[in-house]
Amino acid sequence: MEEKKSFFGLQKILITLLVLSTGLSVGAMMLIKSSSSEAQSTDNINVSNLPAKVGTQQMIEDLKATMLRIWQEQAQIRSLSYPVPLRFQGETIEAAKLTPDQKVIALTFDDGPWPESTAQVLDILKQNQIKGTFFLIGQNVKNYPSLVKREIAEGHVIGNHTWHHWYQFLNPQAAAYEIDHTADLIYQLTGIKTNLFRPPGGIMHNGVAAYARNSKYAIILWSSDSVDYSRPAVPKLINNVFRQAKPGGIVLMHDGGGNRSKTVQALPEIIANFRKQGYSFVTIPELLEMQDKDIKRIANKK
Repeated sequence: MEEKKSFFGLQKILITLLVLSTGLSVGAMMLIKSSSSEAQSTDNINVSNLPAKVGTQQMIEDLKATMLRIWQEQAQIRSLSYPVPLRFQGETIEAAKLTPDQKVIALTFDDGPWPESTAQVLDILKQNQIKGTFFLIGQNVKNYPSLVKREIAEGHVIGNHTWHHWYQFLNPQAAAYEIDHTADLIYQLTGIKTNLFRPPGGIMHNGVAAYARNSKYAIILWSSDSVDYSRPAVPKLINNVFRQAKPGGIVLMHDGGGNRSKTVQALPEIIANFRKQGYSFVTIPELLEMQDKDIKRIANKK
């Protein structure tokens, strides 16, 4: 009942704003419709562009705060936050330890969101009905928020990849900023609190991974490196992925940080080859959940 009341109240605010504004009859229909849609509402409304008259600016700010709260509540209700099993919090994972018959693989993409290439990767994953895991750089989240929203809307998982993607040693205060500032922005934008972290370059001893570990992030590395950041020829990139592929593996690719055209070209063939070998695709939380269930099953047998 309380959630319904909040939506009805939101509609009243929208109607009031539109009465005070001029020439926005079409906008009224869009806004009222958006208030009843679920987590997509903030995609359709840009309240900062509404021409507020005297006394309406505070109402606009209240509207923005209300819509953010609803977005966050819906994210929790719809389980868009993805808790990691307790045993993996603060741990470093290169791959899940699964039996050979569990032929699953996790595709992960770093350094996004990024113009053109992130959308192209998302298009390919959508065509193949695959969910991936994207490790986001905070400043790119700030610059390209619509791509992050698309990742969430299409069911992908997101993780923290620091704000600047720096490699040098960082003191505890700087490390905290790199991780927490990124986490805060992701939450403000999507309502999601992720506890998946990937250190830039896989560097474990520059202060950032230590802060993430103490903050109970699962530190996600990889078992197959495409080395796509060096832009190898497409056949070489594909060979890099499959050289160490195994059940429970984690594949490292990049959708951001530079020209990723080689990755985009290689991705359909990578997907097709995995499927020919009998693999299916999972996200990192799904992968960790599978290992957690295996551990519990073995413990119960004992």
